[in-house]
Amino acid sequence: METIYLGIVIFLFMLAVFDLLVGVSNDAVNFMNSAVGAKVANFKTIVIVASIGVFAGAVLSNGMMDIARHGIFQPVNFSFYEIMCIMLAVMVTDVVLLDVFNTLGLPTSTTVSMVFELLGGTFILAILKIVGDETGLLTLGDMMNTEKALSVIMGIFLSVAIAFIAGTFVQYISRLIFSFNYKKNLSWTIGIFGGIAVTSLSYFMLIKGLKSAPFMTPESLAWISENTTLLVVGCFITFTLLMQILHWCRVNVFKIIVLLGTFSLALAFAGNDLVNFIGVPLAGFSAYTDYVANSNGAGIHDFMMSSLMSSAKTPPIFLIASGIVMVYALATSKKAKNVIKTSVDLARQEEGDEMFGSSALARTIVRRANNINDFLKRVIPVGMRRWIDSRFNKDEVILENGAAFDLVRAAVNLVLSGLLIIIGTTMKLPLSTTYVTFIVAMGTSLADRAWSRESAVYRITGMLSVIGGWFITAFVAFTICALVTFIMFYTSFVGMFIFIVVAVVLLVRSNIKYSKKEKAEQQDDIFKRMMASKDKSEVLSLLRQHVKGTL
Repeated sequence: METIYLGIVIFLFMLAVFDLLVGVSNDAVNFMNSAVGAKVANFKTIVIVASIGVFAGAVLSNGMMDIARHGIFQPVNFSFYEIMCIMLAVMVTDVVLLDVFNTLGLPTSTTVSMVFELLGGTFILAILKIVGDETGLLTLGDMMNTEKALSVIMGIFLSVAIAFIAGTFVQYISRLIFSFNYKKNLSWTIGIFGGIAVTSLSYFMLIKGLKSAPFMTPESLAWISENTTLLVVGCFITFTLLMQILHWCRVNVFKIIVLLGTFSLALAFAGNDLVNFIGVPLAGFSAYTDYVANSNGAGIHDFMMSSLMSSAKTPPIFLIASGIVMVYALATSKKAKNVIKTSVDLARQEEGDEMFGSSALARTIVRRANNINDFLKRVIPVGMRRWIDSRFNKDEVILENGAAFDLVRAAVNLVLSGLLIIIGTTMKLPLSTTYVTFIVAMGTSLADRAWSRESAVYRITGMLSVIGGWFITAFVAFTICALVTFIMFYTSFVGMFIFIVVAVVLLVRSNIKYSKKEKAEQQDDIFKRMMASKDKSEVLSLLRQHVKGTL
């Protein structure tokens, strides 16, 4: 019996590796879209910076693991067998669900997936236990940590509103300060802007983020707590002077801020989201070791999982190994580029081929927004309106070659997203990094007037499609995981084995189909370039590639 469950635990860790691979592919959009969209550096450099941040965040992420242990359910009222059913169902559902979204090129939320899968699996078993309880004393509150689950869900969805409002407001103020021709309006403002940005990121990375670091002693934490104000003021003065000196030395400070923001957002992502990938397998491993050590002959249906009520103490080897897998996924994933493209296209400054069509809801929103805009034009004085319009003169926009938006917006996207996510991490709320970064990017693009009368309908339709995908994720994750848990609970090892096989087959099949689709798209791209080119030598070269690929 113990051998069978050891095999299940090992499979949970194998699924965790797949989950890390597909999850990082999807969530790469969170911390790389701004740097990629602004062309702050070549793609390889951006990946290296993000990889360092991901690895550091993974190693320091131990504090979030409690969410998977007792954040959603009350383990003291569940047996070892029931916990293993929930854990295996969550992992099987999660891997397949994320891979489907990656293949479609849509960013989804790994946090929402995990939370609602845990909710679905726990809910169905709680109902079964309540129905079968002869005493009639069990309630849903005894089975589920309803208060914590509600706070997690509210934190996830409330972050959408906060992120959009903050993104719009901060970007609007930043654009008034710097304008689109930002190189003419730097003077002393760049030093202050850089000082605030770097100090904010440093504060939350070093002061808040280090609280859960395994190498921090109580004495060090006490000293940091007592001298927080002094450290923040010192950092602000130091970084403001440093940024100003770099500007005088003709260094583009915005590029430094964007790369540092990419690093900090990758660190925040790993610290906040690693629980989504390995939290469940680690909880299953803890349950197994507790059962083996303390069951004393008790059956799998009788041994209760009260040990999961304690805080997680994740062995460093698991965190280091997870960091390595995440870095590998980030460096090699082709699906990550596909997901990043969706987010960048929806936020780009210029118009072009829109990925999404029009919708009735989007047209209604645009009409209402135009009405509000017309009202504001009548209220705001003409002189002030002219000055504001001069700051938003798109004819003066400074874009890197092939960039979707400028460095000012990229810096705001990263700094603001990083701050919001790390605040949530320090409060041990698993905020959705996808929600926060995507909605901040939408808010900043709206403030930058990137949505013209012609493109606004298509952009809003795209944004609604992505947000709708998140809600679909929540519903599908809850429903499928509840169904899988129900079947596993009644079919025991037979059902578990069947779902393990189904998950493996679906993953292999999905990757094969995606490879074929990618080759076909590559051939189509070569053909389009060949037809558009007027250089005979280039046409001949592309024709050879097309024929070679076709044959």
